[in-house]
Amino acid sequence: MKKHYNIDSSFLLERFLNYISIDTGSDPSFSDTPSSRGQAVLARQLADELTGMGLEDVEVDGNSYVMAGLPSNTGKNVPVIGFIAHLDTSPEVSGNNIKAVIHKDYRGGDLVLNKEKNIVMSNRDFPVLKKYRGQSIISSDGTSLLGADNKAGIAEIMAALKFLTDNPRLPRANIRVAFTPDEEIGRGADFFNVEGFGADFAYTVDGGGIGELQYENFNAAYAKIVITGRNIHPGDARGKMVNACRVGMELDGLLPAGERPEHTEGYEGFFHLYSFRAGVETAVMEYIIRDHSNREFDKKKEMLRRAVGAMNEKHGGLHLELRDQYYNMVSRIIPVMHVVELAKKAMEQIGVRPVIIPIRGGTDGARLSHMGLPCPNIFCGGHNYHGRFEFIPVESMLKATEVIVKISELAAG
Repeated sequence: MKKHYNIDSSFLLERFLNYISIDTGSDPSFSDTPSSRGQAVLARQLADELTGMGLEDVEVDGNSYVMAGLPSNTGKNVPVIGFIAHLDTSPEVSGNNIKAVIHKDYRGGDLVLNKEKNIVMSNRDFPVLKKYRGQSIISSDGTSLLGADNKAGIAEIMAALKFLTDNPRLPRANIRVAFTPDEEIGRGADFFNVEGFGADFAYTVDGGGIGELQYENFNAAYAKIVITGRNIHPGDARGKMVNACRVGMELDGLLPAGERPEHTEGYEGFFHLYSFRAGVETAVMEYIIRDHSNREFDKKKEMLRRAVGAMNEKHGGLHLELRDQYYNMVSRIIPVMHVVELAKKAMEQIGVRPVIIPIRGGTDGARLSHMGLPCPNIFCGGHNYHGRFEFIPVESMLKATEVIVKISELAAG
């Protein structure tokens, strides 16, 4: 039997719009945690809101990790379940001065985000829009990202807590919540106190479209290649110049063109050249390497090492920095698949079809799973993250909130 909860949609929407008004873009060039002031501001605000809701053990540590608890009301020996979302937004697109646009009762067709600047989200480019005909869609005005990744997750956790505290007769498990900094730049679990959090298992509320449930993710590595060339006046360059720009282009050409993000899907991994700063004298290339398979992940790293080695033999002057970032959580989740089954059952009981797919990326949960806290990922409802065409349906946010409540209720039984 499907059971629906009367979630306070006005509270959910008001909190989401408030959270995205705070610029929390993380900054990979800044070594401190959090890497941006806005994350500390939002962390303190959330702690105050949690305290006002009556949660226990509310704390914000020196790195802006927020944690709090809501005890079970059953009197039984029930599990401690964590729900986690991250404070920061992607540094790839500005999160400053976000102007949200609510497109009520979307009738299909293209969405005009900004009439003055002629910024349109087209059905041709984003056919997933058709899935949400008749719903209320939130986007930015096309001049920034929206911030649903992951402030929708934060708002959904807060709305679920409000529902649970407003309905004390609904059985619930022991709940722990955490909001983490700098997930977008790979540091979200750096200072996470797993033992202090005290959960038996947890969920990141950081997935995409409605129904997503994920317990597999990429293995991830970062590569930085510094190329030192030799600049000579082009009129006298024959046999002398080593153009670092062209060495970099030649190096990238040694990697398989079919294994770039724009040509891959599902379980297929890739090499992603996301930064190339180059002149004749010096070039700096930055890659991320991704693959779900441990074996293919190792092969890709070795392929890059060999390519750099070959270019060093030919030209000289290349230096490779290569380091792992995080690993596939699947090996830590398979032994505790009841955690995934619980989320699946919760979705089914509120009328959401579970969509179990691998994450083509990573979450805090990937690292936390390897730190001893099994942590699959559930949807928060958004699409087109990290860009100015990011959007989220209000109805998907409401369902994500219901899933959190239902997981707690089922675990209490």
